[in-house]
Amino acid sequence: MIPAMGLTEVFDLLAQYMVAMLRLGAFLIASPVFGGRFIPLPIRILATAVIALPVVMQAPLPDPATIADLRFVAVVMSELIIGISAGLVLSILFGAASVAGDRIASTAGLGFAAQFDPAAGGQTPVVSQIFGLFLLSVFIGMEGHLTAIRMILDSYTSLPIGSSLNLGVLVSAGLQTGADMFTIASTMMLPVVAVLLILNIVIGVLTRSAPQLNVFSFGFPVTMTATMLLIYLFAPGLIGSFGDLVDAALHTLSDLLEALSDG
Repeated sequence: MIPAMGLTEVFDLLAQYMVAMLRLGAFLIASPVFGGRFIPLPIRILATAVIALPVVMQAPLPDPATIADLRFVAVVMSELIIGISAGLVLSILFGAASVAGDRIASTAGLGFAAQFDPAAGGQTPVVSQIFGLFLLSVFIGMEGHLTAIRMILDSYTSLPIGSSLNLGVLVSAGLQTGADMFTIASTMMLPVVAVLLILNIVIGVLTRSAPQLNVFSFGFPVTMTATMLLIYLFAPGLIGSFGDLVDAALHTLSDLLEALSDG
């Protein structure tokens, strides 16, 4: 005889499977790589369903009778908060590259050279998009996306489904992550912005002493040329900065999940 399952058992298993997908799906939607608008929604749903298979096999899942209870809504919200918070930690820190590129473009007068960014959903400077794509390439090249997914899967063991959350940990982690983003962005853009500031001062002195040198016909081409040259010269250093940013983001994610499991 071939063993079979009743319709009730199938529905119970699907309900447990959906609960196991909540935290992971929320993380994939909020994370920088999988959460981009350029990735179709069916791909994200399929990726969540496939990656959630180890959770169903290994992690403790709630009883089907508990899932049918109205009080289980609090558990669903808790799972979504964990996944979204973990994804936003990476997205906020990865925003340091976009902020650095935006400030460099504004200082160089390239703020008008904007293009539609599907990830941001609006017009962003081209320099900012280049920095963002560069960071994503480094992140994938370092297999950071696999490490982040591994952390989320491990969190089902250290922070089982239905565990109580310490909202104070989430608030403090969000504030600290925002501060770290601006600190990292300032560190990345400071060399280029400092050189451009000195160059603008020199151009201002020259145009003041020689009024026939028009700012737009003389200063603007010099500034753009210097910006491209500086980005080219600092490109090897940016790889190291982006690698440090990826490490900092993964460490922050690990600390957040550890703090939630301890709290």
